Amino acid sequence: MLVVLKQRKSLQCLLLLVIFMLLYRFVPQSETNWLWRLPSLLKELPIIINDAVNYLMFEWLPIDVYDPDIEEYEQKPLFGQITRGFSGAILFMIELIREILLGGVKTIVAFTSWDWVSENEWARWPALPWTVITGGMVILGYVLGRAKLALFILCAFTYIAVFGQWEPSMKTLSFVLIAAPIAILLGLWLGVWAYKSKTVETIMNPLLNVAQIMPHFAYLIPVMVFFGIGDHAGAIATVIFATPPMVRLTVLGLKKVPPEVAEAGLMTGCTDRQLLYRVLIPSARRDILIGVNQVIMQCLAMVVIASLIGAKGLGNDLLIALNQLRIGKALEIGVCIVLIALVLDRLSLAWANKQTDYFADLSFKQKHKYSLMFLVVFVVGIILAVLGSFIFKEGFNYLYLIPQNKGITTEAFWQWGVDWIWETFFYSFKAFNVWFIVDVLVPIKTAFLGMPVIATFTLMMGIGFIVGGIRSALIVGGFLLFIALTEWWDRALITSYLIVIAVLISGTIGITVGTLAAQHPVSSRFMLTMCDTFQTFPSFIYLIPVMMLFGVTDTSVLIAIVVYATIPAARYTIEGLRSVPQELHDAAAMSGTNRFQKWLSVELPLSFPHMALGINQTVVFALSMVIIGALIGTDDLGQLILKSLSDKAGVGNGLVLGLCVAFIGLAFDQILRTWADQRKHALGLS
Repeated sequence: MLVVLKQRKSLQCLLLLVIFMLLYRFVPQSETNWLWRLPSLLKELPIIINDAVNYLMFEWLPIDVYDPDIEEYEQKPLFGQITRGFSGAILFMIELIREILLGGVKTIVAFTSWDWVSENEWARWPALPWTVITGGMVILGYVLGRAKLALFILCAFTYIAVFGQWEPSMKTLSFVLIAAPIAILLGLWLGVWAYKSKTVETIMNPLLNVAQIMPHFAYLIPVMVFFGIGDHAGAIATVIFATPPMVRLTVLGLKKVPPEVAEAGLMTGCTDRQLLYRVLIPSARRDILIGVNQVIMQCLAMVVIASLIGAKGLGNDLLIALNQLRIGKALEIGVCIVLIALVLDRLSLAWANKQTDYFADLSFKQKHKYSLMFLVVFVVGIILAVLGSFIFKEGFNYLYLIPQNKGITTEAFWQWGVDWIWETFFYSFKAFNVWFIVDVLVPIKTAFLGMPVIATFTLMMGIGFIVGGIRSALIVGGFLLFIALTEWWDRALITSYLIVIAVLISGTIGITVGTLAAQHPVSSRFMLTMCDTFQTFPSFIYLIPVMMLFGVTDTSVLIAIVVYATIPAARYTIEGLRSVPQELHDAAAMSGTNRFQKWLSVELPLSFPHMALGINQTVVFALSMVIIGALIGTDDLGQLILKSLSDKAGVGNGLVLGLCVAFIGLAFDQILRTWADQRKHALGLS
């Protein structure tokens, strides 16, 4: 039966390939031929969305609001006032944290009924010395992860301070400290709701899929319209982007709680609320805290992107440095972003893994020894800051705050290195770049653009049918139909060509590296640590070195995509190969197989579901990176999304373009997930 099934699948694949080649070859290119390109029936959809948003923001349900600028009431739309009020609350919290870290001044304006009189300062407080904040973070690292983590935090924060990036780093940290808790609480609430209601989970799953695959830029456009620009707008966009993984991991953690635990809670007389907060959520603590970790990483991934709509901090400085082609400065700032990400990542993971001894009988001093230690650090830091004001009388007080761009800098060294590499290998890089673009990328791009729409539908829906039947084919066809009915089908093909090349290269490298690393526990741990580290980097960082070497070309974007997208392929390959039971390894060895035969016949089939999910995540990573590549110049959907940021009527365009990108990812996701689920079922792993 299995042989017959395999033969039928092979015949279906062969027939699909023949039909695709015939359609590709003989369908004529004509704008009036619907087999070549579908009419743009959804061309007016962005305009409809724009009109709806404008009506909602500027006309719907006007109310009387007092305007102090004109000292009288004015009619303003209710929805706009709600969104502005919410964004004002977010901005207040961000500025509060920022002023605690960096100091602040509060003023009050005194005026009469006739005119403004004066602006008086009523409160001023100094910034916390960088030594105090660093000491507090070191103590926190020691509490959660002991000496190794504390030492790493000390080195990271000292680097940030010494290199003169303390002020923008604290601005970024204040941004994350507000956006992350909001996303965590929102994700936890939505996750609990989805766990309790199957209907809510069913509705939420496709929305979460779209939200996770939707490009970063697509969030920025509606946020600008509804909430304005500034740190608050960037924080709201970050919350939207970072919430989905928290929802998924909350649902996953609650579902993994054994039924016996819930029954024991009910037998002790717990109400539904007590059962949730005192039994289920504590039992799912590990998965939920891993969700917290993912939220923090997503927030830091949005730091650079959020700066496009006014978020202050390291992301804004990084964009300015890149616009000025100051590669050395960009590298220094990028290292600061990575260090903050690594510190928060290690702290959240240590928190997730920390065990609490609820039965320890400790004295007051033992319970609060770390708080007392921080109090000592605080006092010593203040004393050092005061002494520094006398020591550095004619300069800056380096024991208090090192001003931005007044610390140590290695910009000249990195710039020299860039210039040396460029001068030494210019002709080699240029030759490779020209060859790769002319002989590889351009022919593939031309082939994609030369595909008739009917051939594309036949290929993708045919693969969906072979893998998952008629249902999978219709889902894939629905995603493609939406894109084909817009005016951006050709741009979607350009996006797809970059993704296909990148996924093939990344998948090959990731599976190869993962297979080699999985042969030994030490190499596995090392490679997983490298994957964690590289995944912690904000995706924008990968564009810096390739842009430096290959300029603003598709080669730069593709190499950045490959580096970024290789991470999940390698990770899932290692985890899949390590999940193969040792008994099967022993059985294969006893049957006389060599190393390659065992990998091909035993390890690869059993780990294939993990590898397929790794390729699925590789597609998502590649899709995210190809859109970010629009910042250095590509002619795909990402360029149009970036352009819509500065367009007055860009809300509709941005949302529809974002959906086109998301639907490309969801089409691949449908095929790969269905394939992986089938393999799990066949192997008895589901």
